[in-house]
Formats: sequence, structure tokens, C-alpha cells
Amino acid sequence: MTPEEVREAVALARKEGLPGLLVEVSGGVNLRTVRSYAEAGPDLISVGALTHSAPAADVSLEVEPC
Repeated sequence: MTPEEVREAVALARKEGLPGLLVEVSGGVNLRTVRSYAEAGPDLISVGALTHSAPAADVSLEVEPC
């Protein structure tokens, strides 16, 4: 969905007035577009780029006997 479509969906969800309803946006959201989605009014936003596009860290663990 585009941010404009999300805005319409959020308005529709709020109109229904269901107690405890949370609206989450996920899928296709990236660090460049997250602000537009946030401004559309959802309660939660999931950004997969935080995990699947994060650079790898070269970490090692060496164990030596005492």
C-alpha cells in the first residue's frame, strides 16, 4: 500500500471505533519511506531493513583451556 492508501485504511479503522485496535504497517517500508508511512497515522511500523539489510559484523570467539 502507498502511504496515501494507508492513510485511508487508518481512517476507516478508526471510524469503526474498535477498542484496542492497533494498525501496523509492514512490508515494503524502508528507511527512506518510513516517515511518509508514519505520517499516515498507523500505531506501529515494521521495517525489515533493520535486519535484512544490516551490514554483517565479523565477530569471533576463541576459547582457551584454563
